[in-house]
Amino acid sequence: MNLFSLSGKTALITGGTRGIGQAMAIAMAEAGADIVLIQRDTSNQDTRLEIEKLGRKATIYTVDLASQTSVSSLVSTVLQDGHDINILLNCAGIQRRHPSHLFPLEDWDEVLQVNLTTVFTLCRDVGAHMLTRNPDRAGQRGSIINVASLVSFQGGLTVPAYAAAKGGVAQLTKALSNEWAAKGINVNAIAPGYVATDMNTALIQDKERAASILSRIPAGRWGCPDDFKGSVVYLASRASAYVSGEVLTVDGGWMGR
Repeated sequence: MNLFSLSGKTALITGGTRGIGQAMAIAMAEAGADIVLIQRDTSNQDTRLEIEKLGRKATIYTVDLASQTSVSSLVSTVLQDGHDINILLNCAGIQRRHPSHLFPLEDWDEVLQVNLTTVFTLCRDVGAHMLTRNPDRAGQRGSIINVASLVSFQGGLTVPAYAAAKGGVAQLTKALSNEWAAKGINVNAIAPGYVATDMNTALIQDKERAASILSRIPAGRWGCPDDFKGSVVYLASRASAYVSGEVLTVDGGWMGR
């Protein structure tokens, strides 16, 4: 089980206040990591409290992920405060739904900023820090995990900005892996299937569409946040030392249908 231990490591996580991101943050704390949570504000303390119950450290930094200026100064601030980032999890994301011929440019810009440009900025800045770290006995300097989507592979409906951003996340993951895997930084992504979270409320409330989706999932159910605990610990740990550039689908078999 030492292969999966994150003891002595620190993970910087966006999108950890609820849903999949919260489950993954808690999973990494359960595996022994301390957590730096990036949040819009400090009103939601649930994840921090759950992590501290496990005996791990949890620190909150407030950043507007829709502001490139705010994001660009984040990593330097975290490092100056003494945190040594071993793991980066980019889970934060937003969704905007409109018919493509009516899709507002301001919504396009916001979705691309939060879901792709911010992901690149944090990968770049954390990656630059990881390159300065001494490798461990396995030759590893760090792990970067991005959250992709089924629309990294498929187009979806009425979500052109989200599909473009998540397609970009998949390709960004591969591009960074090509440069950094030989230097001890593994870069991978997790592509969730249909999961019962707030982001999918519109789909869940559309009874006809929800039934159609469920009928295609071989597992016979929508996913839940805890379904992602094992995957993220695996990709953050020494167990995946020879895995890089991978987009791991956690989808109940959807992509194999």
